[in-house]
Amino acid sequence: MKKFLIFWLMCFVGFSQTTESFKQANDLYNSGYYKEAIDRYDSILESNQHSAELYFNLANCYYKLNEIGPSIFYYEKALQLSPDDTDIINNLGYAQKMSIDAIQEVPESGVSKFLNKTLNSLSVDGWATRSVGLVFLFVFLFLGYYLSHSEAKKRVFFISSSLVLILLFISLSLLFKKDSFDNSTHPAIVFAKETEVRAEPNLRAETSFTLHEGTKVLVIEDYNEDWSKIKLLNGETGWMASSELKAL
Repeated sequence: MKKFLIFWLMCFVGFSQTTESFKQANDLYNSGYYKEAIDRYDSILESNQHSAELYFNLANCYYKLNEIGPSIFYYEKALQLSPDDTDIINNLGYAQKMSIDAIQEVPESGVSKFLNKTLNSLSVDGWATRSVGLVFLFVFLFLGYYLSHSEAKKRVFFISSSLVLILLFISLSLLFKKDSFDNSTHPAIVFAKETEVRAEPNLRAETSFTLHEGTKVLVIEDYNEDWSKIKLLNGETGWMASSELKAL
């Protein structure tokens, strides 16, 4: 019992300290002390406290300092935790307009666009949660079918459970596809002011194109921990120094 009380006391003290640090960081931001606010926000992150609001405020600090790479990075981090937040979406758009690279996404067909939008509408955890919910719903409907004595009710339960089973298979398919996609591609932000993307993972290779701070890429392969193969929204690929990227 004593250990239990000590544990909860430590949790309460830690939460209180984090809340106070967050308030102090916000006060520094509102007073225009952006670098000092960044230090406060970073100290909260170092204590393994993460939230969309924390990342959003940190991004705002970097934006005020005209540091495009970090601002876009933290807006993207905030968006991962709160994908429908309009303030985050709008501020991310403002920051992206300050980046040099204007990369046009490859147009998708109607079917492909719909499938990708559906796939990315939920995270892996989201699809897993939905699948578990459908399993419970299917079991409930199947038991209703099995235990019902009325032919009309049996028909309703049978049709309903069949539809739920189809939705379950679709949900599981999207879950595995989303998990495979997330494990094979890792989004990252370019932090270097300017970097050359090469045809091969060595400095002697021909330069394919140049990227600038704040550009979002997908890391599709790593080589010797020094080089990362990236893919742009327009489909172009190449190799760049891993140290000039920061994974989301």
